[in-house]
Amino acid sequence: MHTKFIFVTGGVLSGLGKGITASSIGKLLQGHGYSVTSIKIDPYLNMDAGTMRPTEHGEVWVTEDGGEIDQDLGNYERFLNIILHKNHNITSGKVYWRVLNKERRGEYLGKTVQPIPQVIDEINMMIKEVADEKETDFILIEVGGQVGDYENILFLEAARQLRFNNQVMFVHIGYLPIPKHLGEMKTKPLQHSIIALRGLGVIPDIVIGRAEKEMDDHRKMKIGFTCGIEKSKVYSNPDVGNIYEIPLVFKKQGMDNAILEHFNLKSKSDEIKDWEKFIEQVSSLKETVRVGIVGKYFDSGDFNLVDSYISVIEAVKHAAWQNKVKPEIIWIDAKKYEKDVDQLDELKEVDCVVVPGGFGKSGIEGKVLTAQFCRENNIPYLGLCLGLQIAVIDFARHLCGMEGANSTEFNEKTKFPVVAILDGMEDILKKKGYGATMRLGAWKAFLKEGSIVQKLYGSNEAIERHRHRYEVNPKFIAQLEEKGLVFSGKGENNVLMEYLELPNHKFFVATQSHPEFTSRPMKPNALFNGLIKAGKK
Repeated sequence: MHTKFIFVTGGVLSGLGKGITASSIGKLLQGHGYSVTSIKIDPYLNMDAGTMRPTEHGEVWVTEDGGEIDQDLGNYERFLNIILHKNHNITSGKVYWRVLNKERRGEYLGKTVQPIPQVIDEINMMIKEVADEKETDFILIEVGGQVGDYENILFLEAARQLRFNNQVMFVHIGYLPIPKHLGEMKTKPLQHSIIALRGLGVIPDIVIGRAEKEMDDHRKMKIGFTCGIEKSKVYSNPDVGNIYEIPLVFKKQGMDNAILEHFNLKSKSDEIKDWEKFIEQVSSLKETVRVGIVGKYFDSGDFNLVDSYISVIEAVKHAAWQNKVKPEIIWIDAKKYEKDVDQLDELKEVDCVVVPGGFGKSGIEGKVLTAQFCRENNIPYLGLCLGLQIAVIDFARHLCGMEGANSTEFNEKTKFPVVAILDGMEDILKKKGYGATMRLGAWKAFLKEGSIVQKLYGSNEAIERHRHRYEVNPKFIAQLEEKGLVFSGKGENNVLMEYLELPNHKFFVATQSHPEFTSRPMKPNALFNGLIKAGKK
């Protein structure tokens, strides 16, 4: 096997940016002419991220083949401009599921099934299956959690065993705090995480210090001594204004050349120049567009968690940059409008509004009020998944005379169930429960000729990723259309309403899909592009 494996581990605390680091390394390797793919290892026992709240583990990323995955796969797809499938996410739940099913089928031939070797072998088999999928030069494997966490020990042991084929590199990233009362960057937390990693038999080839400021040579020398590597293999990862700058931060320090040298490879091209030009253009932007994101997954204890909407944020950035403006994102909790409708006036201070997806009753009436306010005040509006359903509820209540119209998700007894679970889904939920039972993955829609969405996509068809159970109820479509709501995109059977829009409005568009998942830094999604254009005007 010619594939090279680069494992990225983390120490000290979570949220350091292992996913951004792995993506940035991949971007540099692509720039040298090598093909790259990625795997995310999550040590939790869930089969996937599908049943977890966004405030629990961040956004759920949806793959084309219907995987509900950790949000870092979104970083990989955006940075590397690749499409990943659900087998690129390995969880403890998936590993144990496979091992126990093999045991039940008698595939271990009477042996005692144990973490070592059976579980370790299964982990490495899952990694090699991805390698066999394509002739890829590099696979970047991010190990979730921190060194020292009990739950990722088996994954680190699997990585250690893979090293024996001489095609493996270990990159370790750790936090370097700068306590305010000292004003000095401290290396001891990172040193201890390296010592813990070495205790598991893994010696990193490259160490990255994550901090607010750039690391100096003195601290690089201390870390290199602890790790047993040269100071030149210790790199700095300081705060930057734009995460897409990170590949260039690493390149400036020569990390890409160190990686090629480790594998005895030479550069085949210099394709990173396009990326450098793109970052330079973004950095020079002056004009600003204010984008209000009206969500419900912000609160995590006493803190706000923007990771719940990370793909929406990135899609807004991509579209803004395409339109030569800087995005200023205004976070708005929909729940506050339920307490005080007068606060809706603040929406007049933004240039455009996004209402993203979500589940459950919390904040729903606030989102309905948002859709109504944007519709009546000609404020550009983009509804995503739940944002489409919210727009339908508003339209039914206030323009079709359906008092109390709602989704059966929020009110099972509503007289006007304009959004509901379609026939057959109830039986699936009873048999299987809630895991992986939604309409998931990429679905095709047929767009109405001359519609806003047809012009935005420049095509009569659009394929976007989905993650939802509830649909616009076909029983009410005729009444909604009669009053002027335009369903401008429908599924193959003409039953699934994929897009809606309002004529005679600056921009009022919604989709049942999640178009944020197909947005890329240098190629924004068409719907976000349309929203920002309208907002810029």
